[in-house]
This record gives sequence, structure tokens and C-alpha cells, in this order.
Amino acid sequence: MGAKTFPINLGPIRLNSSVAIFVLPLIFTINDVITEVYGKERTRSIIRSGLIGIGLILGFSLLATHLPPSVRFQGSEEAYDKIFGLSARIAAASLTAFAIAEFLDVIIFVKVREKLGKKALWFRNNVSNFISQFADTTVFMFLAFYAVAKPFSDNLTFLISLIIPYWLLKCFMSLIETPITYLGVRWLKDKK
Repeated sequence: MGAKTFPINLGPIRLNSSVAIFVLPLIFTINDVITEVYGKERTRSIIRSGLIGIGLILGFSLLATHLPPSVRFQGSEEAYDKIFGLSARIAAASLTAFAIAEFLDVIIFVKVREKLGKKALWFRNNVSNFISQFADTTVFMFLAFYAVAKPFSDNLTFLISLIIPYWLLKCFMSLIETPITYLGVRWLKDKK
């Protein structure tokens, strides 16, 4: 999903964003809802299970693109590789960033909750999302796009130009999803 990009025009600023921008902030919001209702241990368990599943799917997808095709499908191998072929570097960057940010989101949400109690769910949700999504974006961009052959200053300028707009879009999506947090908490508490 992350390989598909689309243009976003914000006045004079034109960005290209991954379609994952719509899904990733929602995942962090879901984590916060689960943490609010069931606690950090349940959320961490769900995150670990999800990461194992994602890791297995990524690993199998990479393996599958390197297996020779059967005679019947030799002509369509390129299409298969385009759909399922993800560079190992991008896959590793994605999984690493996601793992760090998911656990960071839970830690921050719980720490802010310890300070504020159960009030200001919107604040706890967005603070934890903003910080963890900054970590997600920064780790992913550095691991995926850092050019070893270029000077650090060139890399830093380029990566900041990617990190800041993506992170701001994720923050915007998190704000939009704030009502979902309240609905999710209410729904889960009713099911509890």
C-alpha cells in the first residue's frame, strides 16, 4: 500500500503522499482506544501479534518474488513482482519504524494518562500519536532513503523535506480521527 502515492496540493505547496497516510494514523488511534479500555499489556500483545503477522507476510512476499515462475505464468512474472515485490530495505524500514512507533505510542499514552487521569482523552490520543508518528516517519525515512554515498548534510536536508510534510499530514489525520477515539472507547466499554 505504501508504494502507491498521490498528489496533495496545499495552496502553493505540492506534496506526494503514500495512500498509507489514511491508514497509519487510524492504527495509532485504535491502539489508544484499546489501551484506554483494556490497558497497555493487552495493546502490547496485540501489537506483537500484528508485527509477527506483518513480518511473516513481508518475508513470504519477498521470498515469493525470488522463486522461479512456473512455465504457465512466466509472462506475468513482472506484474507479480510489481505487486508483491518490495525492496528488502523498504520492508525492513517499514517494519522497524512501525514497531518502534507502535510501542512508543502506548508508552506515551500511558504516561500522559498517569499525569492527567482519565480526562482529556483527545489530548492523550493526539499527543501520543503526534510523537509516535514523528518517530515512525523519521525512522522509516532514514532507513529507507538515506544515501550512504552522499554527505550527511545532503541526506539531512533531503530527509527533513520528506519527514516534515508526511508527519504534518499524519498529525492532521490524527486530529480528524479524534471523534473515532471517543466512539471506539464507548463501543469497547459497552462490549466489556
